[in-house]
Amino acid sequence: MSMTDTPMNETPLSESPLYDTPTRDRIGRRTVLVATGATAVTLAVGAAVPGTQASPDTAPVAAAAVCTLTKEMTEGPYYLDGQYVRADITEGKTGFPLKLALTVVDDDTCATISNALVEIWHCDALGEYSGYVGNNGHNEPDSGTFLRGGVLTDSSGVAKITTVYPGWYIGRCVHIHVKVHVGVTLTSDGSFTGGTELHTGQLFFNETTTAKVGALSPYSANTVRRTTLAQDGIYDDGGAASGLLTLTALGSSPSAGYSGTLTLGVERS
Repeated sequence: MSMTDTPMNETPLSESPLYDTPTRDRIGRRTVLVATGATAVTLAVGAAVPGTQASPDTAPVAAAAVCTLTKEMTEGPYYLDGQYVRADITEGKTGFPLKLALTVVDDDTCATISNALVEIWHCDALGEYSGYVGNNGHNEPDSGTFLRGGVLTDSSGVAKITTVYPGWYIGRCVHIHVKVHVGVTLTSDGSFTGGTELHTGQLFFNETTTAKVGALSPYSANTVRRTTLAQDGIYDDGGAASGLLTLTALGSSPSAGYSGTLTLGVERS
């Protein structure tokens, strides 16, 4: 893709922020950051160790596990600093439930890392990001915080976050942005400051599930042509090693929602 990730009012139309391709720009609290060659690793849940199986509640890391190198990915144009530390980021947004269980491990030892802040953000069913509503052609209330936030990993290294299945916007497949921080300080207003950012990446969804979800309301109201995983300019067809979630249906209908699990290996040095 030839598009870049800078805000619309700062660039010509040919460099619209609707496309998550790399740039280096910072405007106020809206930060555009791309990994600069540093790598992180991910351990494919239920794949690296024969006979193991991930659970939405616990994602143990076996002693014999092998950590697999993965690329960091673009932060994209829609990041906002200082978001809430909270387990439920929905803020009443309509959509099918998504229960994430993301495990953070040290890439050298595969040992789980507790008290790491796992922060996510993504668009709603109509493809709109809080703080940037209107960029995908819809007019809706904008709190600046919906579908944003994160939690600290527990003693098992697991961060559990409740959200909704994301929608999509022009030029990108369905995805969630993720950051992993350590050493943050929680603030009295429910946010966080400081710390060290260890990983910036994206989480992806298999096409079979996304097609089922996209055919139903409220997602079907999004008339923007959906980019598939194969067409996406960021996802590199690397499976779990590139952020592809393991999805498990929570009921017989897509509207019942899904659990999503993945183990993220990060470099602590």
